[in-house]
Amino acid sequence: MSFEDFIGSNTALISPAFVPEIVLHLATEITPIWQATEAWLETAGIAPPFWAFAWPGGLALARLLLDAPARVRGLRVLDFASGCGIGGIAAAMAGASVEACEIDPLAVGATRLNAALNGVAVAAEHADLVGAACRWDVILAGDICYEAPMAARIMPWLRAMAGQGAMVLLADPGRAYFPAEGLAEVARYTVPTTRELEDRESREVVIVRL
Repeated sequence: MSFEDFIGSNTALISPAFVPEIVLHLATEITPIWQATEAWLETAGIAPPFWAFAWPGGLALARLLLDAPARVRGLRVLDFASGCGIGGIAAAMAGASVEACEIDPLAVGATRLNAALNGVAVAAEHADLVGAACRWDVILAGDICYEAPMAARIMPWLRAMAGQGAMVLLADPGRAYFPAEGLAEVARYTVPTTRELEDRESREVVIVRL
């Protein structure tokens, strides 16, 4: 069974309420998809299947770009740590040329499937691009500051990308390791979520430019 077949068999087609313009392959519960992924890969203790859910940060980025497509139209965009690909899909719908990267091959498969489902082109790559030279006009990063080691590794690279001229848009729903300095607020949204994923029914998401 291919990644795409596995994703299709273990998810439903859902349009998130906050971004109804986009339809995605999403799981409805985290435990069954996690167990199914472990069983299929024959590996216990794998990372949670973040790709199977539309997280608040990605939803907020998608909403921003769909409401203001001129922000990225005609530009080269990277959807960094793309997850289900919603940010990159929204950028492509807004007229951008979009790449996406993920270190989870299932997330790459999900991004490709979801992009095709929405009739847009997103070049999804299984790669760790931290440390890569800047070749983008805009970098989207949604909800990446939930672990200290991850934030400590990624944020210096994103700041370097901003220093080289990229517009780095970081969306955060109040995670513990979100930076406090060097930020310019772009937008703020109250994004509905579920107690399956969060400890509340909505999250306030701030989008900042580094």
